[in-house]
Amino acid sequence: MRASASSGKARALGVLPWVWAVWRPPPEAEPFPFPPGPPASAPQGDLLFLLDSSASVSHYEFSRVREFLGQLAAPLPLGPEALRASLVHVGSWPHTEFPFNQHSSGAAVQDAIRAATQRMGDTNTGLALAYAKEQLFAEEAGARPGVPKVLVWVTDGGSSDPMGPPMQELKDLGVTIFIVSTGRGNLLELSAAASAPAEKHLHFVDVDDLHIIAQELRGSILDAMQPQHLHASEVTSSGFRLAWPPLLTADSGYYVLELAPSAKPVTARRQQLPGNTTGWAWTGLDPDTDYDVALVPESNVRLVRPQHLRVRTLPEEAGPERIVISHARPRSLRVSWAPALGPAAALGYHVQFGPLRGGAAQRVEVPAGRNSTTLQGLAPGTAYLVTVTAAFRSGRERALSAKACTPDGERSRAPRPPPPGSGGREP
Repeated sequence: MRASASSGKARALGVLPWVWAVWRPPPEAEPFPFPPGPPASAPQGDLLFLLDSSASVSHYEFSRVREFLGQLAAPLPLGPEALRASLVHVGSWPHTEFPFNQHSSGAAVQDAIRAATQRMGDTNTGLALAYAKEQLFAEEAGARPGVPKVLVWVTDGGSSDPMGPPMQELKDLGVTIFIVSTGRGNLLELSAAASAPAEKHLHFVDVDDLHIIAQELRGSILDAMQPQHLHASEVTSSGFRLAWPPLLTADSGYYVLELAPSAKPVTARRQQLPGNTTGWAWTGLDPDTDYDVALVPESNVRLVRPQHLRVRTLPEEAGPERIVISHARPRSLRVSWAPALGPAAALGYHVQFGPLRGGAAQRVEVPAGRNSTTLQGLAPGTAYLVTVTAAFRSGRERALSAKACTPDGERSRAPRPPPPGSGGREP
């Protein structure tokens, strides 16, 4: 049985300024004088289906979910200039069934989903979510910058690895998360993982009743792809991207976009944009700062109310500093560094090392809270390049490198005196 319910939509009617009644007759006296706004454009966006393909899902459940995703995708307006879809499997390792730019119709996507085979293995959802984040913003995977991003995760509710941090990273980047659980998931955990409000983005449903939610979920996906108001995405410590619905056309007016720190409104920045613009990216901003944004449509043809938004940039992400090499042995050495502290503390580190004169590089993962590790299996008398990289919740990384050398061999030891009676001369 489904435990989710869609929230109703309410439309708020704005109140026109009092001067309007002075120079315009009441609406009953003549038809409304303004022409309608621009027609709603076809929704654009990148839609990623995350499918639990691990051994925790029975073959029957997998086939039912696969059929559901195909039916969900078939009626969507998929195409190169509209929606694009990709399918990623959850297993021991994530696997892309098809990228965003491979199929250009709903029927083609449906056929590709139906042809997908179960991967089996562990349910490493956190690893798959981190991979999905890369795919959603990678042009080589067919993803597009500046378009809405939606992830639909269908799961039996379990995960073998932590999924909270990578899921939060996706939401911080503006990705809308829909979750469909076939009934065995933790309600509190999945409610926190889905986009807010949970009643609109989280569905609990039996695997044999998935068809019941198809139409509602499809409508919610289209709503997420067609923004109804000014909103921000891809928020970093130095900028963010804005998007809004088509309120004007190129011939009916233009926009004035204003940006100012909430604490210093007099230092506003302004940008004039053509009437057919539906997005803009602000860069060069201060970290961990509230900004007020105003989108002001200017038109002599129709009255369009301004839209306002407050966005807070992420804290500054400081990478590791002062790499220290110690305890050097012919086949090992210790690497330490000053950790990334503050509000944007690192989620973890990875240390990559390899011979300066060429050879295979190796990588060691270091969890957050630690700032040192011992590198093993090195060659004596060899110079290495060691790179320490901090990974942050925003998906960004900061790295620092240093050179390290192993000694040639074991240090010579002073000879021990011969024991008494072994032929040596007594003092």
